[in-house]
Amino acid sequence: PTSVAPGKVEVVEVLWLACPHCYALEPYIGNWLKTKPSYVEFVRVPVMWQPIHRAHARLYYTLEALGRQDLIAKAFDTIHDLAERKLPPLVGSSDDETFRVQQQFATQNGVSADDFAKAYNSFTVSSNLQRAEQLTQRYHVEGVPFFVVNGKYTTEVAKAGHDCAQTTPSCGEKKLIELIGDLVATEHRH
Repeated sequence: PTSVAPGKVEVVEVLWLACPHCYALEPYIGNWLKTKPSYVEFVRVPVMWQPIHRAHARLYYTLEALGRQDLIAKAFDTIHDLAERKLPPLVGSSDDETFRVQQQFATQNGVSADDFAKAYNSFTVSSNLQRAEQLTQRYHVEGVPFFVVNGKYTTEVAKAGHDCAQTTPSCGEKKLIELIGDLVATEHRH
């Protein structure tokens, strides 16, 4: 099931902000988004497995609720920079510490502490987290990045690039984008 209007095709990317494979796929997704057909509705949904995934999902939806998609991209970059340096990736050892770390990230990037706290604890963010949890379970997401096309087809880099030679970097990513394009076109015709 999707929530898109008739004539539209929904593409959902299930991701984790600390996933190196999701991060490596970003340039391919960015290029595809610039050229995707106008009838495609692209939605990102953070995966909801463990506490660290939930913490990053809450940050994602908080920044989205604040209308700061630019900071979602910056959080993605920051998390990977911190991970490379073996530092905690915008999470703490407790929920309270995670909130403080994420709020500090937001305030350093122009969001007021009060606005962040209100959004972080909002009904909107809680509802989005609940929907992400349901989607993660419904599609039996076991790895990310994971894609759902129009609520019918699921795929990921390993499936799309199953015939790629190990020595061919980015083959799987390119084949994934091609497969998504093919599935979108098929769905649009029906």
